[in-house]
Amino acid sequence: MMAAPMSWRRLVYSVYTPALTGVFTRISDRFFRTRDRRRGSSVLLLAPLLAEADPAPSPAPVAQGSDSLHTRFRWMAEHVPAFRVPGTHIHVLSSPDQFYQVMKARIKTAKRRVVMASLYLGTGPLEQELVDCMQEALEVSEAKGGDLSVSVLLDYTRGSRGQTNSRSMLRPLLERFRERVRVSLYHTPDLRGLLRMLVPQRFNETIGVQHIKVYLFDNSIIISGANLSESYFTNRQDRYVLLEDCGEVADFFSALVGAVGDVSLQLQSDDTVSMLDGMVHPYRGNRADFSESARDRIMEVVNTARMRQQLSQSEDMEREARGEEGGDTWVFPLVQMKPLGIQVDEQITKRLLTDAGSDATVFLTSGYFNLTRAYMRLVLAAGADYRILTASPEVNGFFGAKGVAGAIPAAYIHIARQFYSKVCKLHQQDRVHLHEYHRSHWTFHAKGLWYYLRGQDRPCLTLIGSPNFGYRSVHRDLEAQIAIVTENPELQAQLHEEQELLYERSTAVSPSTFQQPDRHVKLWVQLVTPLIKNFF
Repeated sequence: MMAAPMSWRRLVYSVYTPALTGVFTRISDRFFRTRDRRRGSSVLLLAPLLAEADPAPSPAPVAQGSDSLHTRFRWMAEHVPAFRVPGTHIHVLSSPDQFYQVMKARIKTAKRRVVMASLYLGTGPLEQELVDCMQEALEVSEAKGGDLSVSVLLDYTRGSRGQTNSRSMLRPLLERFRERVRVSLYHTPDLRGLLRMLVPQRFNETIGVQHIKVYLFDNSIIISGANLSESYFTNRQDRYVLLEDCGEVADFFSALVGAVGDVSLQLQSDDTVSMLDGMVHPYRGNRADFSESARDRIMEVVNTARMRQQLSQSEDMEREARGEEGGDTWVFPLVQMKPLGIQVDEQITKRLLTDAGSDATVFLTSGYFNLTRAYMRLVLAAGADYRILTASPEVNGFFGAKGVAGAIPAAYIHIARQFYSKVCKLHQQDRVHLHEYHRSHWTFHAKGLWYYLRGQDRPCLTLIGSPNFGYRSVHRDLEAQIAIVTENPELQAQLHEEQELLYERSTAVSPSTFQQPDRHVKLWVQLVTPLIKNFF
């Protein structure tokens, strides 16, 4: 007897892979390009394609000398706010458990605001305990007549996956504290129309997500690359920095998360979602209109902070003239949201890599090593020494995954091999070193860099936050990190220790590394990787 016909949706799902999405989006993007020019909106608007623009010419490197570190990196303030803080107020956290315990403790003692931005909130007992801490803090505030508010920003696609999800975890707070709790779900404008209809739930986040990781409690804030999920609280190594009693920095990130929340879908207690009045819908409205309004709203936060600082510069100069000491550390917030036309982090990172001369050593780490073509060219052309740390296959977050996702570690092996081959071809092995992180029963998710000047055994600058230096971070997702420039010896020592603890669990990559049996990459993975590398 002939089987019943398969529905068109089931047929698409049965053959779907990210590779097909890569092909499909390229064809669709070309097909709808003319229509997009006319209407300002398209069914599909996905970037980047395989080709990337070469890095734009950068300003000449800062002259070397005895100038302060702030003078050397002062150019960052031309693009973003520069917050001056005492280095003693910044603490590097070293483990997932410490990250988790600090968050719980800070939530419980918060009096005015708790702001949490993450890709998603997990659904296990540890995550429930975190939600319980928020509920307890809200109950205490309510009983004492306080005004504590809780704002949570997550990604719509990842936060809505499955029957039990981030939304179901947070709905009890919305039901109990309707006026005090806000849950915003950012939806990329690139997942719309036919693509939104066809891509299965498991893969729709490949198109673009809210990836910022900010955890804020009154005037203290944790900047990290870690999500709110059990593995990030137990055995998934990331980076975390606590800025304690740094009101200006906290105000900035509270406003930034609020701005992204304003252009996001608002979760209601009955599990429905809606946009704030007057806001353009991310996938039903005009794509160009949404991006423009979102960009204006978010850049208003950045520009307002910069203007406020320019007005207060004279006061800072007067204090310095009186011999009053200020902070010895500068914090520069860097935002990257290319789907909305914001690429500040990309510009700053390119300049840092360009200016890194022979007097510098850069330790750069990414849990998912997939440098953009522009970053790769800058690393290979620079004069600085590079120590690049990435995940070995067994600590890759996709190791052992089912289906197509299980081949992703092999794709990263292929990308690392290609990069290492370029290093060898250019005879850069003495300057550019690749390392792999190993740790039994753990996964690796750390990202960022540490910048050392010649003759110094401690870093003077670090980048820490959500970006991975890869295609997704630059082109698809919403990202934020901070550049910390410090002259404080204690903070420099903390950052150096953090770097050493990560790198001491690594081994150097050599030609023999890729000859090992577990580094064999199947031919189909090699062929598909160029098509899908822009999606992970």
